Amino acid sequence: MGRDQTNHGGPGFSRREFLKGSGAAVVAGAAATAAVDGPLEAQQPATKIISAGPHTITLHVNGEDQQVTVEPRVLLIDVLRNDLNLTGCKDVCDRSTCGACTVLIDGKPVYACTRFAIEVVGQKIVTAESLHSPEKTDDVVTAFCKHDAIQCGFCTPGFVSAVRGFCDQNPGATEDACRRALGGNICRCGTYDGVLKAAYDTAQIVQ
Repeated sequence: MGRDQTNHGGPGFSRREFLKGSGAAVVAGAAATAAVDGPLEAQQPATKIISAGPHTITLHVNGEDQQVTVEPRVLLIDVLRNDLNLTGCKDVCDRSTCGACTVLIDGKPVYACTRFAIEVVGQKIVTAESLHSPEKTDDVVTAFCKHDAIQCGFCTPGFVSAVRGFCDQNPGATEDACRRALGGNICRCGTYDGVLKAAYDTAQIVQ
């Protein structure tokens, strides 16, 4: 009796029958996978590929549209400081931990060093420079002056922006809530007490 023939004297399959069955199972499984994955792949949006060369983009900064030409790798903080001369946001830690580069993007405090410029096209960007003009001084700036929440001033624009964004979203916030919200900003001079009082005052004004 050949090795590929069935042993009719007992249960079991020949090797040939086993391989045939396995092959059919593999084909059936592949067909089922294709039937499931096909529609899902068709629903996936096409990947947007951007060339590495310079692109001219429009950023909406402090209420005005600004055209800049940048490579996709350029960070928002570098565009603000080097192209638009908005130097309030500071490049300090190079680790996205200190908050000195905080700006508002669509009303939310964001580290400018964590966003590529091309990421924020179409969004509203607000920097600390917009909080004071000859015509008007924002309440948060007044509160910082009132409570002497400044020493060297290097971190202050980031704190001011963070406070403005938090208070706009959390009117009437408690002192504890203000303290937690400012946990992402560091002051090496230790003006936390004044900053906290300024944040609380501003939150009550927004209310």
